[in-house]
Amino acid sequence: MKRARNVLKKRDAQPLPRGRGSVICRNDEASILGRAFLGFVVFAAGIAWAQGIGLVAVVSKPVSRTIELPGEFAAFQSVALHAKVRGYVERMLVDRGSVVKRGDLLAELTAPEMQAQIAEAESKVQAVDSERLQAVAQLAAVESTADRLKQASETPGAIAANELIQAQKQVEAAKALIESRQQSVRAAEAVVRAQKELEAYLRITAPFDGVVTDRLVHPGALAGPGSASDPVLLVIQDVSHLRLVVALPEEDVGGITPGARVEFHVPAYPDRTYSGTIARISHALDEKTRTMAVELDVLNRDSSLSPGMYPAVRWPIRGSRSLLLVPKTSVVTTTERTFVIRERNGRAEWVDVRKGTGDGDLVEVAGDLKVGDQVVQRANDEIREGDTIGTSGKKKP
Repeated sequence: MKRARNVLKKRDAQPLPRGRGSVICRNDEASILGRAFLGFVVFAAGIAWAQGIGLVAVVSKPVSRTIELPGEFAAFQSVALHAKVRGYVERMLVDRGSVVKRGDLLAELTAPEMQAQIAEAESKVQAVDSERLQAVAQLAAVESTADRLKQASETPGAIAANELIQAQKQVEAAKALIESRQQSVRAAEAVVRAQKELEAYLRITAPFDGVVTDRLVHPGALAGPGSASDPVLLVIQDVSHLRLVVALPEEDVGGITPGARVEFHVPAYPDRTYSGTIARISHALDEKTRTMAVELDVLNRDSSLSPGMYPAVRWPIRGSRSLLLVPKTSVVTTTERTFVIRERNGRAEWVDVRKGTGDGDLVEVAGDLKVGDQVVQRANDEIREGDTIGTSGKKKP
């Protein structure tokens, strides 16, 4: 630039020839020098602009993020108690909210006809047992007769051989009759045991430790098979250990980690943070919602949580593979395409990409890129494909 000014000064100092053409020559020279100066300025500005574009490298790393999903609590164990035998409710020993232990008596039913059935079965046992005793007596009689005939047969001609054979067959028949009577006694005793076991079902006991969450009958109600709609007597739930069921979207099931701890909040206690452990995976998607049910085990030591609550679960999403990441400012989105600008041999190259999930200042991209490619950090569509871009100022995101 300085040299150009000196040339202009020297030329201005030289005398011009006289005549009409002298003014035209001076104006032409000034126009040529002005255009040259303008081109030089534009060229220098372009170099400075190209050198000022920052480039960053495409990196790869596993992406982890957290999404908020709704969940639902369910009791770890829950049972609706029915009466196995038909009878009238005589006593209800618990009510809604009662804490019970396994084996505790909850209710008693009464069925007078069952006592009559047990008495009938016991009398039948006595009858068949008396028949067994008669068969034993008959066996003793025929055995005695057979012994005497056997002794008499030792004397030649005292008795006929056929009489001895008949006596032996009578002994065998008496023994078979005794075995039959014994089987009848066992069958009758089994009927008595079955009747008494049914009678035991008139006493309703707790199958596990828990809380009575609902009571649906009162004394005097008819319960059991054959009664109207077979009413539920009580509902017991184990609330010390809860199941937290979360419906996980299909695109996130690949990052499930069994045994991982997951945090959640409940509206009832917004200032408290709870956590549970991933315990069970259904391994099947719901056809309508395209989600997979995952169960977490939650210990409810202080009983602050209840079945039916809807917590907000902060579910960690861990990528099952490494992803390509670039700064969010490197991705340009227009009405026609989404792309990044890659530097190749000092020139700008537009590369179409698809945006994925974000990770802080970075964003996942999928396209014709590889780890280490240099892309413009702050890209825009004013940088045209093929423009010269510098390689200075490279850095990693």
